[in-house]
Amino acid sequence: MTGYADSRGRWGWMLFDWASQPYHTLIITFIFAPYFASTVVPDPVIGQEMWGWAAAVGGGVVAVLAPVLGAMADVTGPRKPWIAFFSLFYILGAWLLWSATPGAEDVVFILGAFVIGLIGVECATVFTNAMMPGLVPRENLGRLSGSGWAIGYVGGVIALFIVLALLAENEETGKTLIGMDPIFGLDAAAREGTRAVGPLTAIWYAVFIIPLFLWTPDAPRRAEMKGSVRRGLAELLQAIRDLWERPSLGWFLASSMFYRDALNGFYVFGGIYAAGVLGWSIVDIGVFGIIAASVGALGAWLGGRADARFGPKPVAFYCILALIAGSIAGISASREAVFFVIQVEPDSRLPDILFYFVGAVIGAAGGALLAASRNLLVRQADERRITAEFGMYALAGKATAFLAPASIALVTGLSGSQRIGVSPVVALFVLGLVLLMFVRDGEGEKHQALA
Repeated sequence: MTGYADSRGRWGWMLFDWASQPYHTLIITFIFAPYFASTVVPDPVIGQEMWGWAAAVGGGVVAVLAPVLGAMADVTGPRKPWIAFFSLFYILGAWLLWSATPGAEDVVFILGAFVIGLIGVECATVFTNAMMPGLVPRENLGRLSGSGWAIGYVGGVIALFIVLALLAENEETGKTLIGMDPIFGLDAAAREGTRAVGPLTAIWYAVFIIPLFLWTPDAPRRAEMKGSVRRGLAELLQAIRDLWERPSLGWFLASSMFYRDALNGFYVFGGIYAAGVLGWSIVDIGVFGIIAASVGALGAWLGGRADARFGPKPVAFYCILALIAGSIAGISASREAVFFVIQVEPDSRLPDILFYFVGAVIGAAGGALLAASRNLLVRQADERRITAEFGMYALAGKATAFLAPASIALVTGLSGSQRIGVSPVVALFVLGLVLLMFVRDGEGEKHQALA
């Protein structure tokens, strides 16, 4: 069929996931967040609480911006100018994280840089996702989405390995994973190797985003920017009103709002949890990240194939079940016990093995779930305002984006326990699963809910 992107255009689009994944892998999850909580802020409980509130602020800003800007893009047409604009936020925010010295006094500046980068990556993703329907026929969207997520995970694994092998120092020995000093003469005592993940993430994105701009076709211009805010808001309000006539889309947005928030919560706090509860070093957490992201790449790829065969809804349903089980198992691990009641010796490796296994499960199920979710939205969306509806998807993901980090921050602060503090993610996964039962697969009213 003509009118779709050629292979180079599809590769350019998929490389966005490759370019943007290190922000999630290196900064949000496995390297910078646990470093911040354990070293920049000396008390890991307070560090987890502060990081949670920062993530909540960033998510709230994205929740306000994404649907409005998406509607404006649908009115005007091209998405690449918006991607370029928010890429500047991504690059600036990531680069400024270099300033996060051990015991830094200006913690607010560091958290502000993290929020800026988070806004950049999330908003750029909205506009990139909205390009999907114009790239391949509808029946190939699941495979495209799964392949994109898989490529993103591979990029995250490679970036993580580079950091562990060449940059991130063990806080006790000052050596990297392969036993060498951090490259470029970086000072291990000042944790410059670990702090370098910020500039590395910025450079990685700036380089690998280029194929999207050079190769991937963009939507044609439909209208001038003048007046686009008013017209975009009108389109967005109409799309929201139309949800009453499209209940399946409404149920999906509500479901994804909770399960994506839970998944992001586990991603954000998994490394912090391992550092504070299990006593892992940054290098230990990085190895954990390589395992989780590698299995995540395989899960996303297989999920895309399962999506093409069975549809995105069954894939999403069973992935959430796996995430509920994995989250409970992960929270059950401590230096004193596994599965809450099985006591272990303080030097036992069983909690570590269990947490490694949990990371693999959550990596595989999470990658497949996010790929299926992207296709499940496209199958229900009105392609005339696809960016606005991906904006609503971002709004759904960010309207309660404060919920997981804020509830984790609140419960952590009230309980004084990192272990208890992470428990709200389980309830959010369960709520998302229940709401998903009311979602149809977007192919017609003849399909019944999974429940």
